[in-house]
Amino acid sequence: MNGARTQMSVIEELQTAVSTIAGQVGPSIVGIGRGTRGSGVVLAPGKVLTNAHNLRGDQVTVTFADGRRVIGSVAGVDGDGDLAVIDVDTGTASALDWGDGDALSVGTAVFGAGASHGGGTRITFGLVSAVAREFRGPGGRRIDGSVEHTAPLAPGSSGGALLDAAGRLVGINTNRIGEGFYLALPANAGLRARVDALARGETPRRMRLGVAVAPSHVARRMRRSVGLPEREGVLVRGVEDGSLADGAGIEAGDLLVEAGGRPVADADDLFAALSALELPFDLKLVRGAEERSVRVGGGTAATGEA
Repeated sequence: MNGARTQMSVIEELQTAVSTIAGQVGPSIVGIGRGTRGSGVVLAPGKVLTNAHNLRGDQVTVTFADGRRVIGSVAGVDGDGDLAVIDVDTGTASALDWGDGDALSVGTAVFGAGASHGGGTRITFGLVSAVAREFRGPGGRRIDGSVEHTAPLAPGSSGGALLDAAGRLVGINTNRIGEGFYLALPANAGLRARVDALARGETPRRMRLGVAVAPSHVARRMRRSVGLPEREGVLVRGVEDGSLADGAGIEAGDLLVEAGGRPVADADDLFAALSALELPFDLKLVRGAEERSVRVGGGTAATGEA
């Protein structure tokens, strides 16, 4: 009997928590796009945060929990990080309080909040099932450090809030994986700095080398098929005219093996190196069986034996 009462007490506490959080944060959760393509959260007066993949142009319909629909304009977009901030009349909707996404650990109780079609907010309950997960952003770049949880999310919930038991923002729901598992970008100091920059219109500019690349296993198979020794690296399949790669003399078929002194074994290594480097820098490649070094962003390409 005591066990049954304890179970009922836990259920009642969960019901109370969901009801309280729904009333507390509901007005701060918005729908993004016609037909609620995604969700967003009120970041500050006149600012809404969402996922970049929810956007379809420079203007977007934002639907508030009370059914009010307003056309907003994009302030800043980070496509690789899957974040965007929208300028829009937020009316009386208040900004969510931020918690500490870095404090989440396996087993932490969390609540998902997303917009429902035509207005209103869905609140669901789950647990953190893993931390420090990774996934691919819309541009193909790896996004590290995400939080995996089990709070159910309906279609149109990406860009909505992951909340702690006090109703504070601890993540931005971004990606569905498998059956019943979801990933969120943790709401930490790093994320806050990035979205504040987007809100100011400071869209990040990441270095683009301007190459199309093949997966590592394809590169190994292609080199093996023409009798060349296997080697870790990024195989260039094509070079964009006028790009940094074009200016450096990089050609289709080159195997990129080092950028700015950092080994490059796959596309993720290349993205990471480009994010950390400034122009100009030296890039080591293998053309056939010959190693070469080229100067990227230094004007005339310098080639020769490495």
